[in-house]
Amino acid sequence: MADAWSRGSLPGWAVAGDAAEGLVLDQVFDADTLHELRKAVLAAAVAAGMPDDQAAQVMLAVHELAANSVCHGGGAGRARMRIVGGELHCQVSDAGQGGDGQDRGEGADAAAPWPFQRGHGLWVVRKVADRVSVAASLGGSQAIAVFSLPGFRGGATGQ
Repeated sequence: MADAWSRGSLPGWAVAGDAAEGLVLDQVFDADTLHELRKAVLAAAVAAGMPDDQAAQVMLAVHELAANSVCHGGGAGRARMRIVGGELHCQVSDAGQGGDGQDRGEGADAAAPWPFQRGHGLWVVRKVADRVSVAASLGGSQAIAVFSLPGFRGGATGQ
């Protein structure tokens, strides 16, 4: 799947195909594989040098971004993680779909949905990441969460 990250649509985020230096995870996902993505992200964050509590925050952030792709971006996406200059960059992209996905799966006899408020997923990501960038277009969306690795700039978590 060609996505905005591999095309380098955002300044400073260009990646030259599979030769991307520091790539520690490249995984496609959908609703049925989000649990596998969480495990892979946690393992990649720990392998990158994150302590367990920070690795869990990375997993939470990537999960929230991936869940947004599943719900609002056509049902599937791609997650990539790479190490750049003492930081762990976590990028989630999707092909987009249009619309907001609100009416999927609800018939006249459907049970009332679980109460929720939109926007909490990105709020969580912004709370745990050092930097967050989100770009959306008709061709898809990409979100990038950046985490400082321990030993670089004090290992801050953005909180």
